[in-house]
Amino acid sequence: MTDNIPFLPAPKVDALLDYPGLVDALRAAFAGHWTVPVRHHHSIPMPGNEGDQTLLLMPAWDAGKAVGIKVVTVTPGNGARNLPAVQGLYLLLDGLTGEPKALIDGKALTVRRTAAASALAASYCARPDAKTHLMIGAGALSRPLIEAHRAVRPITRTLLWARDIRKAQAQAASLAAAGIEVEVAPELETAVKAADIISTGTLSQEPLVKGVWLKPGQHLDLVGAFTPEMRESDDEAVRRATIFVDTREGALKEAGDIVLAVKSGALLPERIAADLHNLARGQHKGRQSADEITLFKSVGTALEDLAAARLLMERAG
Repeated sequence: MTDNIPFLPAPKVDALLDYPGLVDALRAAFAGHWTVPVRHHHSIPMPGNEGDQTLLLMPAWDAGKAVGIKVVTVTPGNGARNLPAVQGLYLLLDGLTGEPKALIDGKALTVRRTAAASALAASYCARPDAKTHLMIGAGALSRPLIEAHRAVRPITRTLLWARDIRKAQAQAASLAAAGIEVEVAPELETAVKAADIISTGTLSQEPLVKGVWLKPGQHLDLVGAFTPEMRESDDEAVRRATIFVDTREGALKEAGDIVLAVKSGALLPERIAADLHNLARGQHKGRQSADEITLFKSVGTALEDLAAARLLMERAG
């Protein structure tokens, strides 16, 4: 790193990217016409039985204005090492000259923009009066998703469930210290039935949310499973819901909740109602009725990274 290229660490990313502002930036980006090639996705075999490591290369550009690329690794075994599964670095370039403008903590940028994308989807798909939010998973995405949904809906009750109740309790204590009261849910089915918005942020290989548990008016926000083999919802949940995605290409290629449902016949690709481009451009209004069950599947797109990085640099001066 040369002295004239600033590095923005995680604390600065978190401090400067508030969720209302970031949601607005993503809304404008999805309404625009930036170039986003399909991301490069590579599986790297790891020693032992911890599962493959994933390498992601994610470029995007607004021609003549900004170019960015993110390099990310997702390492399932990092939990046992007391490290976050997601690690990465973002490089922002001047769109006119190609000069490097900044290096940004990729993990913090990813977590922040991912949560904001879910909040953006919820602003179209969740009921305006949604008050109870269930967070499934107590990992790195749990607090950002809880905070982001509170930025777009009048959440007054937050539930948190995780396979390891000790992790859920520790995260609840951390959130309480930040002024957000969270109830640790001992049983998943009961928590799902109580929620208006259900977010998932896990590395699950098997469905966690069962379609038979869902009630009219709920919004399901699937964030964690990011490979064709992973899934956090079952076929019945997909059958019962109106389906929204961040990008159609990414969801149909990489999102197990979509890919496996298509493979089983539970979902026809043409039944995907809209992606975030359609919603932000006013081509689809999102939720059609108070009783509709909506499902948003997030895979992630480099457009979100570039929008977040540009907003970050504006605010950092």
